[in-house]
Amino acid sequence: MATRLTPPPLFFSTAGKATDIEIQSRSTRKFHGDLPAFVGEFDRTATIVVNTPGMAERLAEMLREYDIYLPVDAIQIGGLSGGFELPTDSLTIYSESDIFGETDLAEVRGSRDKTKRSKSKLGAFISDFRDLKAGDFVVHVDHGIGRFDGLQTIESQGATREFMLLIYTDDAKLFVPVERMDLVSRYSSGEATAPTLDRLGGLGWQKTKAKAKRAMRDMADELLKLYAERKLVRGHAFPPDAPWQHEFEDAFPYDLTVDQASAIEDVKTDMETPTPMDRLIIGDVGYGKTEVAMRAAFKAVMDGKQAAILTPTTVLAYQHYETFKKRFAAFPVKVDLLSRFRSTKEQKAVSDAAGKGEVDVLIGTHRILSADVKLPKLGLVVVDEEQRFGVGHKEKLKQWKKKVDVLTLSATPIPRTLNMSLLGMRDMSVIETPPRDRLAINTQVVQFAEGVIRSAIELELSRNGQIFFIHNRVESIEAIAALIQKIVPNARIAIGHGQMNEKEMEEVMLDFIDYKYDILVATTIIENGIDIPRANTIIINRADNYGLSQLYQLRGRVGRSNRRAYAYLLIPSELELTPIARRRFCAIREFSDLGPDFGLRRWISNFAVREIFSAVSSRVTSMRLGLTFIQKCSNALSPRCVVTRSLMT
Repeated sequence: MATRLTPPPLFFSTAGKATDIEIQSRSTRKFHGDLPAFVGEFDRTATIVVNTPGMAERLAEMLREYDIYLPVDAIQIGGLSGGFELPTDSLTIYSESDIFGETDLAEVRGSRDKTKRSKSKLGAFISDFRDLKAGDFVVHVDHGIGRFDGLQTIESQGATREFMLLIYTDDAKLFVPVERMDLVSRYSSGEATAPTLDRLGGLGWQKTKAKAKRAMRDMADELLKLYAERKLVRGHAFPPDAPWQHEFEDAFPYDLTVDQASAIEDVKTDMETPTPMDRLIIGDVGYGKTEVAMRAAFKAVMDGKQAAILTPTTVLAYQHYETFKKRFAAFPVKVDLLSRFRSTKEQKAVSDAAGKGEVDVLIGTHRILSADVKLPKLGLVVVDEEQRFGVGHKEKLKQWKKKVDVLTLSATPIPRTLNMSLLGMRDMSVIETPPRDRLAINTQVVQFAEGVIRSAIELELSRNGQIFFIHNRVESIEAIAALIQKIVPNARIAIGHGQMNEKEMEEVMLDFIDYKYDILVATTIIENGIDIPRANTIIINRADNYGLSQLYQLRGRVGRSNRRAYAYLLIPSELELTPIARRRFCAIREFSDLGPDFGLRRWISNFAVREIFSAVSSRVTSMRLGLTFIQKCSNALSPRCVVTRSLMT
């Protein structure tokens, strides 16, 4: 007889009727480091969760400055990704990231090492809505390009929340909570026309993202392959500093800034490891990047290696040559120049000497990259303003980067170079501390008029200074010089441009440096590297025809002493300015103060967002991406990056 088995009892007794529990909750507001705003809304009954005891002490100290004294249990230690509120239970919990944000958090907490500290400073590139106004175009990572129509306060479920209102095609509205502002970025493009709004819920934006991701994956494969090869190749490890290195550095007549010292330490650390160095040094014009390069070059020479200094212009090459020769004069180091400032016979002699290893430091333009120039003991390559070189030159540099240490200097790096550094594919050091006694450059956008030119020149002449007048048209530069001579008859005027004979150009520059002329009327040949402390006024004619990076570099030719410098940007008429030119002038004037100029460089990289990856721009027509979306596309490649980086290490 079959026995019926009784089923085992359940572990949990069943309830006769389920009870629904409803809990109302919402995310807390993100303050992004705005401590006064946090204090203004802070409820003393709230709880704050931070990651470390040190941060708890620091936050309590900061709040005491605002007369807020919290009990011991008000700040707890734990790991909370985001805060929340339970209105019905009167419970509010803030997380550390709610108050400081990811970027400011790292800065307030204090970095555990220099790498983390340098990366924390770069957060300002990614998102900044302080200057966003109604009517501006923005990019939502999921819905594409829309128009920002201001902030609106909406009451929902008994609570008041603030939303960003975005308008799309057919006046479709999208409300984005301000705590999800990370999904939205300001739209920037080099095109003068307004962008086409995307359709909310349409497929157009998804197709654009898919094309961008495919193109970026292809480029990531290429770039990661190159940098994986660099990591796998065993390069030359330089020894620690020799006694002469200390003597050379002690001869520097100025005090190093904190950032300079940090950059020098980063470079030396890289050089002393067997992996080939590829470090980007970003620093404002006149902030001491050249001194970093000279110390690296000296370290290479002390170990029997050669150093090549690559510059974009002959004038800059000559200036570097004079600077290096003066600094290296007390040591048995052979410094030579290879550019069109030298005759063909002289160039051949320099090339032959370099090929025999008799030249320790070779300074020059792209002429150094020619096939007939051999550097058998090459150990270090310094590239000044890499963005000024062509594709062919960069291919030769790419081959060098696989074998030797490479140091790149730039005040306004191209978006591709900058993005690679932000993603960790290139090492980066930032010099953002101005030299002692350096004053900000007074920048003015004015309409072309003889009275304006006369006043600017006479002001500088009255204090025995010199003036750059930039006119980028060789065919009419003599006429402009004649006009200036008519306006200021007593001024001594010289003309310089790239079509002059090499010797003539060299003589003009030397005479101007020796104060034999008051005004140098020149083309943009003086854009990079000219360092004449007496010249503290620059007048740029038809400034509306220049790019933002170019204006930034030209303005950096003045203000390299403890005198107030002036930059006059001459325009034909305000009515003739294009929208792009207006934006350039707003940016160049807004970011005229000393200190971290990354607001400007962020603006430059946003402004040229179509060219963040040049290959992507060529493959994806009318790329309409904001900087935040570019970053998110890059993050989409992170699994592949992780695999490749594990191979590289």
